[in-house]
Amino acid sequence: MHLRLVEEAAGSARILAVHGRIDSSTAKEFGARLDGLLEAGAPCVVVDLGQLLYISSAGFRMLLIARRLAESRGARLILCGMSQDVRALFDLGKFSQLFPIVASRDQAVAQAV
Repeated sequence: MHLRLVEEAAGSARILAVHGRIDSSTAKEFGARLDGLLEAGAPCVVVDLGQLLYISSAGFRMLLIARRLAESRGARLILCGMSQDVRALFDLGKFSQLFPIVASRDQAVAQAV
């Protein structure tokens, strides 16, 4: 499995569920979908990483770009559902300090209000 992105709505939040890998060959697609949700005016975008197998520096770059866009639009970007392996990558690069990270999609949607 390379990358599959699934968009859903939950109240005012838009959810982008990531399945597979975000690497140099898929990061642009991931970033474009995130930007599209934010450009469309979503007040909160939840990125569900429960099925994310791996994220490279290119994927982290797309998250940073989306974070800046969210801040400029007054929107929230919340990450949820990380496996221990993915969380270790976020911790290693200090990215876990840059994003609100919660355990579940339900917790993320509750924070979106």
